[in-house]
Amino acid sequence: MLPRSALAEVCDKERPGWDGAPVGLIGEAMNLFLSPAGIALLLLSVVALRFRHQWIGLGAVILWTVFITVVTMADPTGLRPQAMAEGCVGPPTLFIVAVAAICVGIVLYTKPRTGGADGSET
Repeated sequence: MLPRSALAEVCDKERPGWDGAPVGLIGEAMNLFLSPAGIALLLLSVVALRFRHQWIGLGAVILWTVFITVVTMADPTGLRPQAMAEGCVGPPTLFIVAVAAICVGIVLYTKPRTGGADGSET
């Protein structure tokens, strides 16, 4: 087990300004959605939905996938498990589920419309 001071340094690196309260599912999801990449992807998703543009939607889905991959698999410092044990980083499960729902919504809402003269799908 690492000494307490070493764990505190982990949280200083992973989450500067952490108040000491354990981060749960909702807190971690909010941290990820409010990160610069999260905000940019939310705005791109809104643009894709607003204009119903399937190529922008595809780009948004791909970038969300890359972001989730980086969050869950890429750990260049190797400190994420220690930060989770200390409580300054929470599990990204809720974030992943929410992003999956956003991506499904983008795909379904921006899919090409097919229909006959009366507007029904064929």
